This record gives sequence, C-alpha cells and structure tokens, in this order.
Amino acid sequence: MKRLLIIPLLLIAFIAGAQNGDKLFTLEDVTLNGTFNAQSVYGLRSMNDGLHYTILKNGQRVEKYAYATGKLIEVLFDLSTIDNSKIKRIDSYQFSSDEKKLLLASNRINIYRHSYSAEFFVYDRENKKLEALSSGRQQLADFSPAGDQVCFFRENNLFIKDLKSNKEKQFTFDGKYNHIINGSPDWVYEEEFSFSKGFQWSPDGKRIAFMRFDESRVKQFNMTVFKGRYPEKKANALYPENYTFKYPKAGEDNSVVSIHVYDLASDKIKTMNVGEETDQYIPRIKWTRNPEVLSLVRMNRHQNHYELLFANAQTGETKLIYEEKNKAWIDVNDDLTFTEDGKSIILTSEKLGFNHIYLYDIEGHFKRQITSGDWDVTQFLGYDEAHKLFYYQAAAVSPLQREIYSVDIKGKRTRKMSTDVGTNSAVFSKGFKYYINYFSNTKTPTLVTLHNAKGKQIRVLEDNADLKMKMAAYQLPQREFFSFKTSEDVELNAFMIKPTNFDASKNYPALLTFYGGPGSQRVLDRYRFEWFEYLAQEGFVVVCVDNRGTGARGEAFKKCTYMQIQNLEAIDLIETGKYMAGLDYIDGSKIGVFGWSFGGQMSSLCMFRGADVFSAGIAVAPVTTYRYYDSIYSERYLRTPQENSEGYDKYAPISFADQLKGKFLLIHGTSDDNVHLQNSLELAEELVQNNKKFQMHLYTNRNHGIYGGKTRLHLYGMMTDFLNENLK
Repeated sequence: MKRLLIIPLLLIAFIAGAQNGDKLFTLEDVTLNGTFNAQSVYGLRSMNDGLHYTILKNGQRVEKYAYATGKLIEVLFDLSTIDNSKIKRIDSYQFSSDEKKLLLASNRINIYRHSYSAEFFVYDRENKKLEALSSGRQQLADFSPAGDQVCFFRENNLFIKDLKSNKEKQFTFDGKYNHIINGSPDWVYEEEFSFSKGFQWSPDGKRIAFMRFDESRVKQFNMTVFKGRYPEKKANALYPENYTFKYPKAGEDNSVVSIHVYDLASDKIKTMNVGEETDQYIPRIKWTRNPEVLSLVRMNRHQNHYELLFANAQTGETKLIYEEKNKAWIDVNDDLTFTEDGKSIILTSEKLGFNHIYLYDIEGHFKRQITSGDWDVTQFLGYDEAHKLFYYQAAAVSPLQREIYSVDIKGKRTRKMSTDVGTNSAVFSKGFKYYINYFSNTKTPTLVTLHNAKGKQIRVLEDNADLKMKMAAYQLPQREFFSFKTSEDVELNAFMIKPTNFDASKNYPALLTFYGGPGSQRVLDRYRFEWFEYLAQEGFVVVCVDNRGTGARGEAFKKCTYMQIQNLEAIDLIETGKYMAGLDYIDGSKIGVFGWSFGGQMSSLCMFRGADVFSAGIAVAPVTTYRYYDSIYSERYLRTPQENSEGYDKYAPISFADQLKGKFLLIHGTSDDNVHLQNSLELAEELVQNNKKFQMHLYTNRNHGIYGGKTRLHLYGMMTDFLNENLK
C-alpha cells in the first residue's frame, strides 16, 4: 500500500511540563487506584430561585450554595444528626416542588444499565423528620407536583404513598415477573431507548400516565449465576442459580406496549389509543403543559417513521402532531420540549443532513429552523423563555471538539459562550441566570467553572490542581490527533499515543483500538487516562480511530453503514492497520488490535478479514452475529433477519472464523445480560471446528462492564501480558 503522510491536527501533552518528570506509573494506578482520575462536581441541583444550588457531599450531607459567591449557605440534610440506623449513606436525592421535602435513596443495588432498586426515605425539612417511604425496596420513587405524594414501582406494579395520611395505595395489580410490567420498561427498552422510568405525573398532579409492557410472548433468556465472589452469593454453591429474563432477539417477538392514564380522584385507568398495530415502539411519553394532554412518541419497528401524538387524558383519543420519515433510521432522544407558555414545541432532527434545533407551534405547524450549518448540535441544553434564547452544545468548529452556544428565537444571533478549546458541556440553573461549565482536553483534567448567563466566568469550582501537580512528577505519553485518507478516499480522524522517549528511528509494536458503533465517538479532545497510556509506557504505539458510522460528522457519514453494519467499519479499520504498517517507526509485522462490545466484534473482524495485517487481537464481549443481539438495536441498523439475512450473515465475525491467522484472545463475562456469552461460545466453536488456535477467558458472574474487586486489574494485566508475549 502506498504510504500516506500523517496530517497533524493537534499535538498536545497531557500537562505542561509533563516531560520533565521521570516517574513511571503502574497498571494499578490505571485500573485500581484511580491515581489519574479527575475530580468533578457531582449531584448538583439548581434550586427554584435560580440563585442557589445544592450538592451531595460524601453521601452524607445535602449542602446549599450561592451561585454568585460560592459560599455554603446552609446544610439542608445531615445524616450525622439523624438517629436512624437503617440509612448509612445517601446514593441520590430529589426535592419536592416546594423544596420542603427530600426524597433520599440509600442502599442502591443496580439491576441493568439504568435501573436500580433502593430503600427510599422522605425527609421533612420543617419538622426534621425522616421516615421510610415504604417497607422493603422500591424503584423509581418520584414526588407528585405538589410534593404531598410519591409514586413508586415495586414488583412490576405502581403504588402511591400519601405523605399526609401516611397511607399507601396500589393502583395496578396485574404486574408479574417476566409477564407484565407497569410503569417501568422491559430490558430492551431500557437498554436501547435509554430510560428506566415508565410513568409520569401530570402537571397538576391529578393523573399518572404509565407504560404497560406485556412481555408474555417475548422469549426467555437464561444465564447461570455461580457462587463466585462478585456479586457475593451465599447460596447455590453446589447448584448454580438459573437467572431468566425476557430478551427479544433480532426478528423475534417484542413486548406489546400500551399507554394508560390513572385518575387519582376516580381511581380509574384510561387506555390511550396508540393504534391497532402492536408490533411498534412507544419510546417516550411526556405530559404537555396542558394537564389534559399527554404526548406520545410512536415509531414503526424499522424505527424510520417517527410520530408525535397528543392524547386526550380523559377520552384516550389521539391525534398526529408531527411526523418524520427517514430512509435509514431516526434516533430517539430527550430533546422534545414544550415551552412554558404552552404555545410551542422544540425538537432536534437530522432531517436536513445534520442534527439541528427546530421550532413548531403546539399544533405541529412548522415555525422555523433555529440552528443550521454543516455541523451537528450534539446536545440541546434548554430554552430561556424570558429572554427567548436557546442553549446548546455543538461540534461546530470540529468533530473533535464541543462548544457551548446560545441563539435567539429567530435563529439569527448566535453567540459562542465557551472559550476553552476541547470538550465543553454545561448545566444551567433554573431561570438560566447561571451555568456550570465542565471542560477538559488532552492536556487539561476536568475544569469546572461557574458562569453568568452572558458567559462571564464567576469562579472556579474544581481545577484538579492536585492532579496536575501529581502528573508533573511522571513521564507521561502524549496524544497526537491526525487524519488520513483511505484508498476509498474516506477521511478518518484518529489519535496516536507514542511511547515515552519515542525515537523515530526505531521500529515499535503497535495497537489499534476503537469502538466504532453508530453515532459513537472515541477521537475527541478530552481528558482521558487509560490503559492505552500504560501500553505506550510499555513501548507500544497506540492508535485510536473513528471509522465510518461514527458521530459528529453529519447524517451521511453516520448512516452510510445502514443494512451492512460491520462491513464498512471493518474495511476502514483494516485500512487503518495498513496505514500504520506504512509508518517508518511502526513494525508492520507487529500490529495488534483491541475492542470491547461493538469494538469487540470489529477487532474480531480485523483478525479474520484483516488476517494479513494484524498479528494479534483481543475481543472483549463481542457481538459475533446480530442474530444473537437484541431486536431494537439490531433492526435499527439492519432491519430484521427475515428481511435482510445477507446483512446479518455476510459481515458477521462468526462467518469469517476460518480466516484467523494471528494470536487471538477472546474474553467475556458469564453474566453479561447485554451481549450474551452465547456470542463468544458460538464463535469459539466455529474456531475449534476450523482448527484455529486461540485463547479464551471468562469472568465469573461479571456483566458487560466486567468490573468488581480486582477484576479490572486482572483483566488489563492479562491483556497486557498477551500483547507483550505476541507483539514484542
């Protein structure tokens, strides 16, 4: 292959003067001790007056601060002053609307990606009284608008606790594990539509809208859970537990989702009309400003037809307000906003090629496009109705960066509010008088600053000065951002980490890494200190690339992989490996590849389809065929196996197992509820039947993240050893 010239975009050290240090860091520093983890500001809540905010301090205190001065005004709750043996730590908190009560969650136990159960407590600030919300554990506890009631989820049903009478009332009764769920999503909705709370109070607190999932026809998946040490199991030592849950795979039956509204006064439930089709999705419900009108988002199974419906809470009748169609797919997000005056709808869309903000009236009539240009709005941050200003995060300067902007309601006057070059995100106070900016880049650990609405910095909340001082003592690698063009004339963005004391006259072993999934991005100017920095210290050149299909480069770049996911991505990654081999300082015979999840399937494909390019590869928790993966994700990009069998089979890693030549390490957690162990076991069988030698390691009871105790130290130590043994 003709060697391409590297095009530097950005070359920066992690910190100024880092090269002066000579101290080496350890794998424990990276995986276990968090030595280089940046501090931030967590658990922040803006108070109603927009002048104060609260934070959760060390899981013990809820503290109130003034935006303007940063001074501690009041301790609103302190565990040390409460005589209660049942609560040792606060995991999260929520204010009632009048801020006179706090809803505290303790003893949190995670279930899936977003869901968890906890013991909830209500603290009355006026009488300093703390009481348990209910007996046992609950989920999704949420104050009513008036703050006098709490709705919560338990054992697949919904309950209301009246805080005045201290009475508890159940209002759904057919909930049953693996059959009916009232008020919480099933596994696939939670994972792929990114939410866990499936109910919502009406603005006046008189009704509760909720989603009902009938998963009776969804096929059941089984996982064997062993005694192990994490999570700790005290039983089933001799006979492991068989954990079962409903998981719809590509082309299989989904849950039938219906929407209902419970009227507290009449104690009756009304079903909303979502149409006769049951093989569809309802990924969002949200009350409008009118307490009689509930909005519903309805999508077809292909996820390329988006409809916003308004439902009459009393009659259940619905009408179409907004509609959008796409040749590929439409992403679901939480940007849908109803203005406080009840007259307008705000949403974001990629319908003109890039993601931008649009304004419609309450009847769904187009008013105007608020932002425009060949760049993506990456997050809608809010609308200040008093000053008629929209706030958003965008990749307007470069896909590698994020900036904060405001724009007026005419879409004419745009102001860039962030000043530092790198990755900025922002959280605004109620009333938009202030905002907190979170910034980092590759040389700057997280910098948290407070600003007024005009963007003027008032003070620094966190600058990670101690971390910077600590890092100055070490000999740290650098990150170099660059781009190159493939033989298909596709320009890809990447970064490179060279070994410390790099010598261009030498030949180094190298590792290519990525994630690569639709809309994702790894090549971003932000602070990260990862295993890859450790590998550079070990003498590897590490390259990370964003292939076709990744985000912040517009719809065409993101959706070009439609109906052939895994194919163009693999082509780009193999081309990157060839590009690396053409660099004078990389040994082309010693290039490895690593990926996790979506990246794991791509590293597998690199080892198979790119067998002549990569000498060693690691795949962690890979999808080896989308026939084994869930319906919503797989069909969003491939449609169903019945419609597109070639797209599922032609490019799947499992179809190329016979082409393996190099050293291959396959890793999976045995309790991965997301990408099932089945994927790796079936790939292993294909490799065995093709007489391909490989290594495999399983982590007992670990989920998709493979963490707990010293697991990460073991995992990354094993992978480091594998690369050292096979590439040096």
